[in-house]
Amino acid sequence: MHSSLYPFRFQPIVKEKIWGGTRITRLLGRDTSSMSRCGESWEVSGLVDDESVVTNGFLAENNLNELLEIYLTDLVGEENYEKYGLGFPLLIKYIDAQDNLSVQVHPDDELAQKEYGQNGKTEMWHVLDAEPGSGLYIGFKEKLTLEQIENAVNSGALAELLRFYPVSPGDTFMIPAGTVHAIGKGVLLAEIQQPSDITFRLFDWNRVDEEGRSRELHVEEALKAIRLEENLGEFKMPYEPKKNALVSLVRSQYFNVGRLDLDQPWTKNLVTLDSFVIYMCIDGKAGMRFDGGEETMNKGDVLLVPADMQEITLVPAPTASLLEIYC
Repeated sequence: MHSSLYPFRFQPIVKEKIWGGTRITRLLGRDTSSMSRCGESWEVSGLVDDESVVTNGFLAENNLNELLEIYLTDLVGEENYEKYGLGFPLLIKYIDAQDNLSVQVHPDDELAQKEYGQNGKTEMWHVLDAEPGSGLYIGFKEKLTLEQIENAVNSGALAELLRFYPVSPGDTFMIPAGTVHAIGKGVLLAEIQQPSDITFRLFDWNRVDEEGRSRELHVEEALKAIRLEENLGEFKMPYEPKKNALVSLVRSQYFNVGRLDLDQPWTKNLVTLDSFVIYMCIDGKAGMRFDGGEETMNKGDVLLVPADMQEITLVPAPTASLLEIYC
């Protein structure tokens, strides 16, 4: 059966950040002319006031939540609709850290629902570009109590307790809700996360803005959100790169992410998946062929394939690397 839906392309939502840089423009082709330090480009979002708007096809100018209200299971799949209703289950971003992000933590589902009526935030990172010596701060070097963490915050020594992971392009990390973390300066990455924007800052590297003001910290809320056991895990996800095959990076209750490195056409049968699929072109160029048309993906481009589509073929030109994401 021919689907009336098609792969959706959205208008990126770019955001200026005190720690942002220029690579979202230089490497990913986004228009950030309105800002000097672009830190984030939100690619697929259903969050209120940040809804992604379709730019292609007959549904152009509709936003993601409007699509979901109209097409329901045809867009997201039956199981996702039963679980998430009219809330799109993921938030997809690119993040460019020219300076360190704050040391922060996100609440889990239980705390976020109870205190804020929202989702928690488990996330994963896939590194796209990394300057020499750059890295990520995730979890603690040793077992700590909340009192020890609070004392380190108050004395300005928190960063010394964090584990530092030097990174290279292709490195993948899973950050469960409740894990203390910070993206270090010099890193450009793709972030796949639960649809939540609740962030509690513990430490901001003694940074001030142009007027000499430091950003607000949320120490009390952060201490409540920290899950001590989560901060001692192994956060780097190992995988073996392969050509022309989908390599699993992360499988979780919130999202499944794989990587494709292609130099020949690759076909995906979607009939039994019962989920939308998002493709992020993180290098090279590819065409996406489907029943009824074709879309071109350049580096940085993101397409959302609705759940009721049956098959797509990715055709690299001549090579392409992509992330595949579904729930």
